[in-house]
Amino acid sequence: MNEIDWIFHRRSIRKFTEQTLSSEQITTLLEAAMAAPSAMNLKPWKFIVVQNPEQLTGLRKILPFGKMDAPCAIVVCGDLRSIKKMVQERFWVQDCSAATQNILLAATALGLGAVWCGVHPVATLEKAIRKTLDIPEGVTPLNVIYVGYPAEAKPARTQFSEKNVFSDKFGNPRDL
Repeated sequence: MNEIDWIFHRRSIRKFTEQTLSSEQITTLLEAAMAAPSAMNLKPWKFIVVQNPEQLTGLRKILPFGKMDAPCAIVVCGDLRSIKKMVQERFWVQDCSAATQNILLAATALGLGAVWCGVHPVATLEKAIRKTLDIPEGVTPLNVIYVGYPAEAKPARTQFSEKNVFSDKFGNPRDL
């Protein structure tokens, strides 16, 4: 599989085996995350790797669409405590989302499955995740990514649609 194939093979996996991830696999996922672009190179991201079964159960109880029984979760957070200017603060979601996508693609490249479960901007979810994982004020949990060995297979796909592509101005169809 080449690199472009990883994009098409990346699918939301919600069923996992019990096999745990190695420390090296987790480090690779985090290295991929931190290779993401970041506005003004601020790198506002922080990552919490959750493997403790009780903590994972706690996350599943909080997240309405995050009941997956994976052996690992990576919680992606935006740390705004050291950001001094409002314009810099506005890009943390994009930065952390780029890091999240890199984790998802790296998981696919490693033969793992993953699914992105949103937390921010739902205040009740943010508060519950913050409490469960002892996240300080000024650090916002953006999402929870469950990662593990897939217990389901999904075909590669693209969701490309010509009607979503325009030429020069919005609404001008593009000949592809």
